[in-house]
Amino acid sequence: MTVNDLREQKLILFECISGSRAYGLERPGSDTDIRGVFVLPKSQFYGLTYFPQISEASQDLVFYELRRFVELLYKNNPNLLEMLHMPEDCILYQHPLFNRLEPALFLSKHCRNSFAGYAMTQIRKARGLNKKILNPMPRERKSVLHFCYVVVGQGSRPLLDWLAARGWRQERCGLANIPHMKDLYALFYDSSGELNYQGVIRKASANDVALSSIPKKEEPVTELYFNRDGYSSYCKDYKAYWDWVEERNEERYRNTLDHGKRYDAKNMMHTFRLLDMAAEILGEGRIQVRRHNREELLRIRSGAYEYDELIERAEQKLEEIDALYKKSSLPEEPDRQAVEKVLVEMRQDWYHLNA
Repeated sequence: MTVNDLREQKLILFECISGSRAYGLERPGSDTDIRGVFVLPKSQFYGLTYFPQISEASQDLVFYELRRFVELLYKNNPNLLEMLHMPEDCILYQHPLFNRLEPALFLSKHCRNSFAGYAMTQIRKARGLNKKILNPMPRERKSVLHFCYVVVGQGSRPLLDWLAARGWRQERCGLANIPHMKDLYALFYDSSGELNYQGVIRKASANDVALSSIPKKEEPVTELYFNRDGYSSYCKDYKAYWDWVEERNEERYRNTLDHGKRYDAKNMMHTFRLLDMAAEILGEGRIQVRRHNREELLRIRSGAYEYDELIERAEQKLEEIDALYKKSSLPEEPDRQAVEKVLVEMRQDWYHLNA
């Protein structure tokens, strides 16, 4: 099922412009994000072809089936809760039945975790981006050899340095387990190349050291330690970094570099928007989608502040939210029975109207 199917079959309950244009934070060239709610035909809802969500590949256009929409509202999902209080100029279509989903039915202290929790996710993204920018990883991937060390006197030395100093090749090394010594190996060397040792690694892409069959008469040259945990951590960081390079939005990344503060300013802007909205819900019991502090948020978006300053401000805002949470008159969670009653009645009336 596609969004065009929803339109052609007249299954749409609600459709609106969301994102930066709804918040009043759009800039020249900003995307137009569309979100909506639909109701599956009765045969599909009761059958095996339930679609909880339909979207386009770009994710600029997303529609939620009524049941899924209400499930997420119950959890105070920020992106969906704001759909209940959209500015009039952002509403593209609204069926009269949609009016039954009143904000008061869903607003609860859940917003502490949904709004502020999501904001903290944005902060972690900004921190992660900051780390990636400040610590770029070379494209050439390190091998197991870079995480091997040999015993030298009372200390240790990187294997590659040790081999280079001796003019030796890793392919002529042989390793044997040392009982009861995790990741520690006896290292042998075959100068003649006649003993067919496997080398420290068999190939550059290997993810572990290789073991060789060692003649009993041979004596080890030294002991080798493989920092297995260090190698594993490096591989994860390497993959995360280069996945990020391949998937990142280049325009946003260029903006991050251009403003010189080395953080994702768009993520930071939405962090403060979410924190402000959480405080408003807990303190005033209302959702305000279009932001009254547009200029301040756009200053954050432009990189006007230092990274550490914004982190400190966000942490102070979280303390304010925690204080509001304790005093808030909102329920701990929405009334499940009341929510379910509205959901059932809406679906029954939709099917009756469209019989």
